[in-house]
Amino acid sequence: MANDIFLLNISGQDKPGLTSTLTGVLAHYDAKVLDIGQANIHNTLSLGILFEIQSGVNSSNVLKDLLFKSYELGIKAKFTPISSNDYEDWVNLQGKNRYIVTLLGKKLSAEQLSRVTQIISDKNLNIDAIKRLTGRTSLVKTTNYQRASIQLSIRGEIKDKSDFTSKIMQVSKDLDIDIAFQEDNMYRRNKRLVCFDMDSTLIQTEVIDELAELAGVGAEVKAITESAMQGEIDFNESFIKRMKLLKGLKEEVLQEVAVRLPITEGARRLIGTLKKYGYKTAILSGGFTYFGHYLQKELDIDYVYANQLEIINGELTGHYLGDIVDGNKKAEYLQEIANKEQIHINQTIAIGDGANDLPMLNLAGLGIAFHAKPKVKDEAQSAISSIGLDGVLYLLGYQDKHIDMID
Repeated sequence: MANDIFLLNISGQDKPGLTSTLTGVLAHYDAKVLDIGQANIHNTLSLGILFEIQSGVNSSNVLKDLLFKSYELGIKAKFTPISSNDYEDWVNLQGKNRYIVTLLGKKLSAEQLSRVTQIISDKNLNIDAIKRLTGRTSLVKTTNYQRASIQLSIRGEIKDKSDFTSKIMQVSKDLDIDIAFQEDNMYRRNKRLVCFDMDSTLIQTEVIDELAELAGVGAEVKAITESAMQGEIDFNESFIKRMKLLKGLKEEVLQEVAVRLPITEGARRLIGTLKKYGYKTAILSGGFTYFGHYLQKELDIDYVYANQLEIINGELTGHYLGDIVDGNKKAEYLQEIANKEQIHINQTIAIGDGANDLPMLNLAGLGIAFHAKPKVKDEAQSAISSIGLDGVLYLLGYQDKHIDMID
């Protein structure tokens, strides 16, 4: 005997035992559950159950009993018959051309969501699921660190990814929101290594500028630093020029600067959570090992690669030891660590703000421009400009309930 397929949609006030009661009715008639999904917003339930039932008496009786139980429970029930051809077409779509769009900001507005979902609709893509990643926000209590994030799971064929990305990025600029677009594949859900730039990323300062102020050459060094970060001059050239200006600075000044480094908002929360879930972490910096090793102890970082200052008789000589850690070196170290830890390059994340970070951002499986210069944001895969470093966790699909709340 043939079978019927129905989609049962339930809506109403949530209460204990509701799902158990309805699935109990289905079990009584030996129904097969093909799919099930549930959402709960402000104690209001939306439940969908796709089930297969033997045609005839069983089919008609199960609908009657489900309607009766729904009435008893004070909820609304709606049935939609599904043809076997439609069901098979739906099954054949699974696992194909799936993407994740993540919205991230201090607050999320209806206009932001409307603009993004309109682009998705214009591209004939379907939204399979919407998930809130951040916790509920009180309208009475104030918080010093506002953040809001939702994740859209979408499906379909995107013929022109660059056009899709361009339109989404335009919304990001227009409405002051971070939007990330990623393929929903095994690598996105299985990242294992996160590499950080240090200055203006992991910490909210440029250490060389701090040292220059103490050496009395702040304005000169800061101008060279900014030009390098904007990509206007070669990083190696700028590094050598700045190092020469630091000649004669006392070694004890380094410790004074290290203990007051301003660690970026969300950094402890991000790294604490990453360590909890077994990620490896690294600092890949055009700054200095002295400060990188200080942060390594402070934040429990696994690897540090940076430039080494030459110090003789307790003073900086204006020179460095070893190779300059420029953009290309950062990418090399990223690959080196991945190889050592036997991690596929697509399972890596790189985070930075300057032009010299672009090689590692483009090499990594996920490159994130963090509060970055315009040139870097335009060329990176993803960008975070609205909140702190813990925003990276939302791009990976973590919810607040999975995240260490320290900072």
